[in-house]
Amino acid sequence: MDLELQGKVAVVTGASKGIGLATVAALLDEGAYVVASSRTSTPELDALAARGATVVLADITDADTPRRLVDVALSTYGRLDVLVNNAGAGSARSGFLDVDDAEWRRVFDVTFFGAVRTSRAALPALLHNGGTIVNISSINARLPFPMVVDYSAAKAAVANLTKTLSEEFAPRGVRVNAVAPGPVRTPFWTGPDGFAHAVAASAGVTAEQALDTVVPQSMAISTGRISEAREVADLVLFLASARSANTSGAEFTIDGGQVKTL
Repeated sequence: MDLELQGKVAVVTGASKGIGLATVAALLDEGAYVVASSRTSTPELDALAARGATVVLADITDADTPRRLVDVALSTYGRLDVLVNNAGAGSARSGFLDVDDAEWRRVFDVTFFGAVRTSRAALPALLHNGGTIVNISSINARLPFPMVVDYSAAKAAVANLTKTLSEEFAPRGVRVNAVAPGPVRTPFWTGPDGFAHAVAASAGVTAEQALDTVVPQSMAISTGRISEAREVADLVLFLASARSANTSGAEFTIDGGQVKTL
C-alpha cells in the first residue's frame, strides 16, 4: 500500500531509540524527510542520519527546543506535514509512595508538556499544509499500574490532549490521533533500569525470559508476545498518511489483546 508519504516532512521527538527510532526509519523507507529529535544520539540514530534524517540533539524540556525543531524543518525542507510526539519518561516504581514531586514533574515535563509545547510550535505550519499529529500514548492511560503511576497519569493527559486538539483543529485541516501501545520490546523495557529487569527480579528469571514469557503470561497478552517497535511505527505511519484521511481524535491500541474491555 502506498501511504503517499513520499516527500512529506516529519518531526519525530524521542527519536534515538525504541518507537521513535523505528518511526524515523519507517518514514525514511516511505521517502519522507525527517527531523529527528533526541537529547542524546545513539549509533542507530547516527545510522539513520547517514540515510538522510536531520538529527537535532536537544532536550524536549527546554522551552526553545520545540520552536527549534519546527524552524529546522521549515528552513531545511520548506514545510512541515507530520508531527510525532513520542518523547516520554518513566521508571519502574515500587508504588505511589516511591515517587516524589521532582519525579512527578520530570515525567510530566517530558511526556506531557513536551507534547504540549511541540504541538503548539508545530501547529501554525501544520495548519498551512493540512498536516497531522500522532501522539504516542499508552494502554496505561486507561490501565493504571502502580509500578508506573506517574507515567500512567502523564499518558492519560496525552490521551485527553489528543481529543482536545482534534476537536479544535480537525475542522481546520489538522488531524490529531494517538497510538496506545502495550509492552514493546524497546529500551523502555530492556534497558538496565527498564521494567523487564524489575519483573525478572521478582520472578527469579532473566530479563529476556521475563519479556518472552513472564510478561505476556502475567499481563494476559492474547497473542502470547509483546509488540515490536516497528509494528507500532507502522501504525503511526498509517495515521500520519492520507490513507487515514478521515480519522481524527482516535486512539488506537496495539497490545496483543492485553486490554479486554470494549
